[in-house]
Amino acid sequence: MNKDSTKRRLTHKTRRMKHSSIKVAIQGELGSFSHEAAERMLPGCTVVPCARSVEVFDRVGRGSVGAAVIPIENSLAGTVAEHADLLVARDVFIQAEFMLRIVHNLIAAPGTKLNSVRRVFSHPVALDQCRDFFRKHTQIEPVPFYDTAGSVKHVIDDNLPDAAAIAGHQAANEYSGKILQAGIEDDNRNFTRFFLIRKLPAARNAKRKQKGSPATYLRLIPHGANKTSIAFKVANVPGALFKSLSVFALRDISLSKIESRPMRGRPWEYVFYVDFLRGDDEAARNALRHLLEVADFVKVLGIYPAA
Repeated sequence: MNKDSTKRRLTHKTRRMKHSSIKVAIQGELGSFSHEAAERMLPGCTVVPCARSVEVFDRVGRGSVGAAVIPIENSLAGTVAEHADLLVARDVFIQAEFMLRIVHNLIAAPGTKLNSVRRVFSHPVALDQCRDFFRKHTQIEPVPFYDTAGSVKHVIDDNLPDAAAIAGHQAANEYSGKILQAGIEDDNRNFTRFFLIRKLPAARNAKRKQKGSPATYLRLIPHGANKTSIAFKVANVPGALFKSLSVFALRDISLSKIESRPMRGRPWEYVFYVDFLRGDDEAARNALRHLLEVADFVKVLGIYPAA
């Protein structure tokens, strides 16, 4: 074994030991893509499955877990709306992002043959990303289920002889399923972007009460951070969005994403989500100060190393 491979193994072992005591919440069952992302981001962590997304954020807020890993965007399906809303509503901070290649597999109970499958369970998004498979196998009915890994668990636990599930390879490993066909997704450029989030420290005095103010998040910024995610709202007046975006253009700051979403409980009002390619440097801080002058509110969602 050469020195480089030995060094890589030792580094991986050290990372696993470093994160071995961290509990990380995910939405979904063990064996899900979120489970895989959590173990890739924090090797050796203890994954805590949650039935609902709000439970994930509740656990982070209460401190019963040290962190959470959530899917925020899929390259085909777009933004996970509930998670975007919760990032604004809750006192959490993004510390890292990870891009996971999504490979969908047809998984069944051991002994099941492909020609005997008549039903396939999975999350609706996963089913939609495997349309070509269902066009080729018209005898098979797609059945929506609450979770990809949960669908594998259902098929295996109930030993359904005419059914299979669509999920990642980790779900097959977790529930001792058999992969009947691998890589059945329509597009092999299918990626999901995940965030690692932690609890935002409580403000210590009145001057620090604004959500996402530097006083609360500075010590959470990891080494090498070069990307920032923010959310802001502007008044519905001519030129308001132009003025808000100009704070970045004036400083040659590149935006990698901009998206608007409705504000919950406030019809026809919108929050803009922006990612820009700078960390906590002078240009970024000046841009955010300038944005505060032209926007109704600004929240820094996270500052982290770009994946």
